[in-house]
Amino acid sequence: MRLFATLALILSAAALSACSMQGGAPETDGEPMVSPILTSDDAKDPYSYAQPDVARVTHVALDLALDFEAKMVRGKATLDILAAEGVDTVILDTMGLEIFSVTDEAGSELAFEVGLAKEEMGAPLTVTMEDKRQIVIAYQSGPDAKALQWLVPEQTAGGKHPYLLSQGQPTLNRTWIPTQDSPGIRQTWEAKITAPEPLTVVMSGLSGGDPMQASEGRRAFNFAMDKPVAPYLIAIAAGDIVFQELGPRSGVWTEPVMLEKAADELADTEKMIDAAEELYGKYRWGRYDMIVLPPSFPYGGMENPVMTFLTPTFIAGDRSLTGLVAHELAHSWSGNLVTNANWSDSWLNEGTTSYFENRIIEKLYGKKRASQERALNFAGMEETIAEKGSDAAITALHLTGENASPEGGASGVIYDKGASFLHTVEAIVGREKFDIWLESWFDRHAFEPATSAMFLADMRKNLVKGDEELEAKLMLDEWVYQPGLPSNALRPDAAAFAEVDKAAEAYIDSRTLDKAVWEKWTSAEQLRLLSKLPQELPEEELAKLDSELGLSVSGNNEILFAWLELALQNRYDPAVPLTEKFLATVGRRKFVAPLFETLIEQDEWGKPIAKRIYAKTRSSYHAVTTGTVDKVVLGGG
Repeated sequence: MRLFATLALILSAAALSACSMQGGAPETDGEPMVSPILTSDDAKDPYSYAQPDVARVTHVALDLALDFEAKMVRGKATLDILAAEGVDTVILDTMGLEIFSVTDEAGSELAFEVGLAKEEMGAPLTVTMEDKRQIVIAYQSGPDAKALQWLVPEQTAGGKHPYLLSQGQPTLNRTWIPTQDSPGIRQTWEAKITAPEPLTVVMSGLSGGDPMQASEGRRAFNFAMDKPVAPYLIAIAAGDIVFQELGPRSGVWTEPVMLEKAADELADTEKMIDAAEELYGKYRWGRYDMIVLPPSFPYGGMENPVMTFLTPTFIAGDRSLTGLVAHELAHSWSGNLVTNANWSDSWLNEGTTSYFENRIIEKLYGKKRASQERALNFAGMEETIAEKGSDAAITALHLTGENASPEGGASGVIYDKGASFLHTVEAIVGREKFDIWLESWFDRHAFEPATSAMFLADMRKNLVKGDEELEAKLMLDEWVYQPGLPSNALRPDAAAFAEVDKAAEAYIDSRTLDKAVWEKWTSAEQLRLLSKLPQELPEEELAKLDSELGLSVSGNNEILFAWLELALQNRYDPAVPLTEKFLATVGRRKFVAPLFETLIEQDEWGKPIAKRIYAKTRSSYHAVTTGTVDKVVLGGG
């Protein structure tokens, strides 16, 4: 039976790949597109209960009601199943769901069993389908579903209406959708969502038009995604939100009081899409809309197709942090179009996207900004490798063991070492050849999962082409499978921060900085300066830096975060009230976790401060953030 299933799926993969090689989306004649799966050992996902080589989900149809009072969603999920002949069961992933019934499309009851739950995986839901290939699950989520954050009006910018946002990556969507929650099991989907008036619902699928009256006081919103996506890319938000068009295929949603600022910061979005297409081919998702969420959102951005989710912390007033937008847009190719088959190869999503982001920045804003941003990221990578140890397995791109868990790895490696790998390959083979190959990689594997082994095999076949001298120069296996930084790594341009580094060196002697020079520097230059300052500074110098450079009143959250981290590691009491305010209003894990960690590291001075602040702020954070910070603060002694 397994052989039959594998053969059927291989045939599906061959058909899809043939279409992909011609460029553009496969022709489906109105039928849902079915993505292939990978059955090799290195593609298996140990963090899903699913057995996709026997029976797998190909399409999800949601019919759900949002209950803001109970903080849960309830309704039905109809799943289309592709299974081998004779197979009568399918295994799904769930976490905290209450399953009321499972039926076939005609309403006849089907037997099901919810297995024992594991802490990080939830519980398997095994359904006996008999000979059916469509099942209907009636269920509701739990009030503590980790993917969903229910905000009270006071946690929003407008302060009048509640808000819902989701974050499904890596394996949290199983807390509100019963499906096979693995990145290698791509699925098309549709949804009908009802919400209380006057709230508006958006999702990571194309809208079905204006909302319809569902019942007294409730409206229904319809969405569809006709291209197979990794299940973590199904996302939802609901609240008092409005829309502004940015270009013929782009726009922004956010709360009314945030709209003007958000639209101004995102004014270059359409240019970014054009730049990305010029680099690596057609944008295949139709629209590229974004939603700027409340500050509790745990990430900088999330690349949900056709509806990128963004933190408001990227709004600096000068578009200096829009590299975040370029990054999420680039995911439309690397991550959404071609997706890592499992979490051991998450660098394929993030490292490739970080490289692509830098190329978009260079195309729009010039080589200087791109070079500086790359230099900052390279320095972050070196710091991570030094901290973890150059022989530590966690510093390899392909992760193994516990490092290959959904939340495993280190961003300095997954993002920055991955990008450095591609910058190095580009420098060795030449940009023109590299760009042709990378675009063809996206085309050949469009709407498919991929592994490190596939990536290197494709590079060898279509870029190296048997050139033994080139193969030796590239050191491909060392980059992907070995820890540390290979000796051939392309280092950033030393001149990128020449002026800034000179000023930092001069500071050691003079203990002064030129405010006028500081103010004309880019955000990247200012961040570089702060990173190069002596990390041990007395109170009077910290006060002088803050006063002269206006660090505490910076409108750039990256600058403010860097300042607070420097101040706290020097036990600078005047920074504590601002830290408390910052942590009470920002839920982005990138900022929150390091600040709490810095406080905890300050022993008798910082630990009481951290515990006091966290007791007040924890309830305002998304589960993604608390999952990290709990280990830092609650386990911090």
